[in-house]
Amino acid sequence: MNINVVEEAAAVINNIILVTHASKNSIENHFDKSFELEAQLEKRVKRSLLEEVRSITPKGTTIISVRQSSALGLGHAVLCAKPIIGDKPFAVLLPDVLVDKYQSDMTRDNLARMVQRFEETATSQVMVEEVPKHEVSSYGVVDINGQDISLTGFANVKRMVEKPDIEKAPSNLAITGRYVLSEKIWEILERTAPGAGGEIQLTDAMHNLLRSEPMETYKIAGRSHDCGNKLGYLQANIEYSLLEPQLGQQLKQFLKTLVV
Repeated sequence: MNINVVEEAAAVINNIILVTHASKNSIENHFDKSFELEAQLEKRVKRSLLEEVRSITPKGTTIISVRQSSALGLGHAVLCAKPIIGDKPFAVLLPDVLVDKYQSDMTRDNLARMVQRFEETATSQVMVEEVPKHEVSSYGVVDINGQDISLTGFANVKRMVEKPDIEKAPSNLAITGRYVLSEKIWEILERTAPGAGGEIQLTDAMHNLLRSEPMETYKIAGRSHDCGNKLGYLQANIEYSLLEPQLGQQLKQFLKTLVV
């Protein structure tokens, strides 16, 4: 899990629920208060490190963890959070998708804009990103019926197509791991049968939601990194490290020595 997704959510949302597994204790521990460590840093007058440790959980943010006992799909993971959320709208952020904070002000763009749009229209939002046409078969793609999404950043969804053939893809707008969903999807999720891989798919529930109410796409500001695959994870680490004020220049010089 990338920790930046919590920072991204906390810029907009006060209550964050992490859906984890018993093997992911380190995630829960990361956001827990470390009394011993803080006491040691305070005793040694390591004030900058102390402040860094105390700022891991953003101020004013409540982080709660729930367990998904079995890997039964994203839809099932979302359902694990329902006892806490209740019958209310909610946002979903996939932690293996990193939205580039260096290219987009998260306090104004992306999730914040999606939440604001939902509050204005009560219409579910799905973030999308343009991908090369030859890569569309690797993604869930939205059909916006030829609308020009560049005008406002938003467009109505006609349908969603999972991993379409390149020749049949309705667009090159790929779903990119950020959703703001109507409370009506809870009932749909609860009666969604297992789909691909025997898992409860959030996309299947969204298809059914689209039959009863409108849904919109929001075009990402900046870009995303797919940390769910090895190359994407490495690329994100390198790019973010190059932008770090303290280490970026040193890393850049080192990488130059590797270029043949």
